[in-house]
Amino acid sequence: MRNDVSVFCGPRKCGSNLVGARIPRGKVITTARGSSTGELEGHASSRLPPQPCSWGQSSDLLSRIDLDELMKKDEPPLDFPDTLEGFEYAFNEKGQLRHIKTGEPFVFNYREDLHRWNQKRYEALGEIITKYVYELLEKDCNLKKISIPVDATESEPKSFIFMSEDALTNPQKLMVLIHGSGVVRAGQWARRLIINEDLDSGTQIPFIKRAMDEGYGVIVLNPNENYIEVEKPKIHVPSSSDSSDEPAEKRERKDKVSKETKKRRDFYEKYRNPQREKEMMQLYIRENGSPEEHAVYVWDHFIAQSAAENVFFVAHSYGGLAFVELMIQREADVKSKVTAVALTDSVHNVWHQEAGKTIREWMRENCCNWVSSSEPLDTSVESMLPDCPRVSAGTDRHELTSWKSFPSIFKFFTEASEAKTSSLKPALTRRSHRIKHEEL
Repeated sequence: MRNDVSVFCGPRKCGSNLVGARIPRGKVITTARGSSTGELEGHASSRLPPQPCSWGQSSDLLSRIDLDELMKKDEPPLDFPDTLEGFEYAFNEKGQLRHIKTGEPFVFNYREDLHRWNQKRYEALGEIITKYVYELLEKDCNLKKISIPVDATESEPKSFIFMSEDALTNPQKLMVLIHGSGVVRAGQWARRLIINEDLDSGTQIPFIKRAMDEGYGVIVLNPNENYIEVEKPKIHVPSSSDSSDEPAEKRERKDKVSKETKKRRDFYEKYRNPQREKEMMQLYIRENGSPEEHAVYVWDHFIAQSAAENVFFVAHSYGGLAFVELMIQREADVKSKVTAVALTDSVHNVWHQEAGKTIREWMRENCCNWVSSSEPLDTSVESMLPDCPRVSAGTDRHELTSWKSFPSIFKFFTEASEAKTSSLKPALTRRSHRIKHEEL
């Protein structure tokens, strides 16, 4: 079967005598298929009115696309509610997201065969979830929202973290929480879990509440809030014919054709990718333009200034990589303040990050990585990397590793704290025995 089609040039005779000529299928003028991606179906259009063939005069196929017909087949407007109530969803007493009327879990495929529209709807709900979790951190967990950079001007881009009232003054214990990469923000482990499972498994709230109950101060990092988006300013490009010596009538005719072509092209772009009605640009936050920068910044301005004798980290996925980078840049300071680090399915790599021998040795003694595995919780898991012990998180799902290892992490911290305290006592005991022996 030949991969080409015949093209009828219209009722008028084609000057190039191309009636019945064959051209590659990819060059055929097409109509839109009712898909969410806005792609064009590869078949000849029967809806376009017959036109004289203008081969050799214009190669702009956009001039022959029936845009009105295309737009009729476009997806629904990407106009979604900005509240949970608007979506007709709410969290029940178990922290599960359920439909207000039916009681059913969230449905991703709300409209069949419109995957992109469904994805945009899911993302819109995700933004509401992020704000909802922020509210829980402040109202239910009594955390304070702290703006960064600490010396930011009124006009520059800013981010924020969350801290307990005693985060910097608690003399005993401080817990620092770092999530992974992606769309998650402060207080979240996984958006998917929050929407499809519950708040306990998907957020850091259980960690925060238990830490506060056990006398920890708490700092919640926000490593993915690296920039703000603003509309890109439009740059006016003067017409090339402005300074031409062409006659005014010819110049006006060319300008009119150019404007009409641009109008149709913009209209087609809006059809092809309708959510991009504005061009956006990213303004990065000073000294917080990446998760690694953010971790170092929060260490320098908050954690290093805290009074806590024992600092503990819980770092998930890319958060583990950010912690290792912090160690590389602030090795001596981290060793002097941090008692233990719980990693959950961390993606760090001591070789690629060029962590030195002293860092690797410290990690072997003070870190533990709960990794995704089908083995029972806390079962030892072999590793090719010489950094820290790896044990099973009791689940083979990456996003669930923090929640499943929750009880083991607090046990690990308690034992590390006790070991640090007891490591001082034997030395005093040996010294007292030696003095008694010498006296005798």
